[in-house]
Amino acid sequence: MRPGLRTDRLSTRLFIAQSLIVAAGAVTLVLVAFAVAPALFRSHLHRMMGMSAGMTQDLESALIATLLVALGVAVGAALVTSLAVSWFITRRLAGPLSELSGVATRVADGDYDARMPPSRLGAELAAVDDAFNRMAATLQNTERRRLELLADLAHELRTPIATVDSFLEGIEDGVIPAIPDTWRTLRDQTRRLDRLADDIHGLSRAEERRADLRVEPLDVDVVVDEAVRAAAAGYADKGVVLEHRAGPAPARALADPDRLREILDNLLGNALRHTPTGGSVTITTSSSAREAAIAVADTGEGIAAEHLPHVFDRFYRADPARSRTTGGSGIGLTIARALAQAHSGRLSAASAGIGAGATFTLTLPAMPAR
Repeated sequence: MRPGLRTDRLSTRLFIAQSLIVAAGAVTLVLVAFAVAPALFRSHLHRMMGMSAGMTQDLESALIATLLVALGVAVGAALVTSLAVSWFITRRLAGPLSELSGVATRVADGDYDARMPPSRLGAELAAVDDAFNRMAATLQNTERRRLELLADLAHELRTPIATVDSFLEGIEDGVIPAIPDTWRTLRDQTRRLDRLADDIHGLSRAEERRADLRVEPLDVDVVVDEAVRAAAAGYADKGVVLEHRAGPAPARALADPDRLREILDNLLGNALRHTPTGGSVTITTSSSAREAAIAVADTGEGIAAEHLPHVFDRFYRADPARSRTTGGSGIGLTIARALAQAHSGRLSAASAGIGAGATFTLTLPAMPAR
């Protein structure tokens, strides 16, 4: 069988189905015409002219012959026209579906750049095109993040693994003494690896919006107070002042309190790492009819304009050496932003430049008024 006539193709099945409908309509027309027309014609002749049975029979035969010719021509023309229209509509419908199948196959084979062009066949198919393209874009972003994560992870693992390996080799060769400082260094590196693994796991869940959110109405200031109390010891050890300033109106939001604490812990940890002794960090809460906002402002080293767009990128460091010595994994802000987005909120950064401090602002959906 030729490829163009394959009955397993949608276009062929649609054309056959429409052809059967047209044929059924034509047969019905002929049967009804021959069943009804002669009787009606005979009745009219008897009522109007009073003709004899023989003359009526002759006229009926003439009528049937005329009907045969007229219906034959009409049905033939209708069949040709209907089949042509059916073929055109079938091609128009099957073409975009066949193209969608081809694009879907390309995406399944790993070509995440493939997109479905507009079919222009109505709102329904336009919605299908849009949904497919959004799905392909999501898959493309997921694959891009996966590749970036693997590359970043390999880069981040290299330093602690190299440190552990060199220390172990030195201990084996007797070059490095097995003293408490040596074991402390090894433990620090293994803790760093463990922390990095936890952060990677949390980031992957948050970026894919699979974090286990238990959203509930909550008082933002209460959660902020808890985060401030938890961070107070670290701030006191470094000599940095930590202050919470509540807004004039209660800030209430729809959020997961545990995930909100995680965001605040990351923001406070980041602020502490970049604020020198004698500096200060201030958390200010505010609210509006639609949003609740938390601003974490520090008097630290600030962020240069060229680095500001990248502060939420994974493993991005404006000062790599300083970040590693202070123990940051490089993805705390990335996790915080992903969790904010999972709440349908936003996390933004602002800074006037080096030495001018930085402000990170978290906005969350406000709790609806009762």
